[in-house]
Order: sequence, then C-alpha cells, then structure tokens
Amino acid sequence: QVQLVESGGGFVQPGGSLKLSCSTSGRIFVAYTMGWYRQTPGGQRELVATVNGGNGKRINYADSVKGRFVISRDNVKSTAYLKMNDQKPEDTALYLCAKSGTYYYTGDFSAWGQGTQVTVSS
Repeated sequence: QVQLVESGGGFVQPGGSLKLSCSTSGRIFVAYTMGWYRQTPGGQRELVATVNGGNGKRINYADSVKGRFVISRDNVKSTAYLKMNDQKPEDTALYLCAKSGTYYYTGDFSAWGQGTQVTVSS
C-alpha cells in the first residue's frame, strides 16, 4: 500500500511563489521516480515535472514551466517537492503528486495523491 499526500497549495499573486510537498509512506521511496501532474479548471492535463529515484539527477520539465519550477526530493524524509516561482495565472490547477514503479521514468505512474489546489490571481 502506498500513500501520497500533497500540501502547500493555496492562493498566490502573479509573479509570486509557492512550494508544494508530497509526503509518502507504505513503500521504499528512494527507488522510484516521482512526478507532479496538474489539471486545469478547463480540464487540461499536463505532466509538470519528474525526478528519478536515488540521487534525483535526471529531471524533466514541461516546456510551460521550464526555468520557473524546480522539482526535488528528500530521500531521508521520503518527500518530493515542487517549488513554483514566477507564477502565472495559467498555472492555476489542481496539482497531483505521483509515484512510478521504476527507478527512471518510463511513462507511467503507479500511485498518486488526491492533489492540492493552486490558484494564481491578483
């Protein structure tokens, strides 16, 4: 059994920053790729970022967030993070944390959390 619980969402003005956290339990965290996924109010879905297991050096970002968002992981705390900088209104979405079943990302996730809402508005 795997549990993923997101936190850190909320309201932020354009240009501001938020940091999301994803705490995990139930399985060994260090061995698996972690990712962040978002769903906009209009129903669009996008994989925001992934970070590989272990040292977390293999990282991928969606073009829409590249240069603004930073994904990271703390294997001691079994927690993944998404730091969102210079936020734009189009970043408004439900952000979901996900865990893969592989050390490196291969296109699928095996578990996910319920999400945390991020609203970017003035």
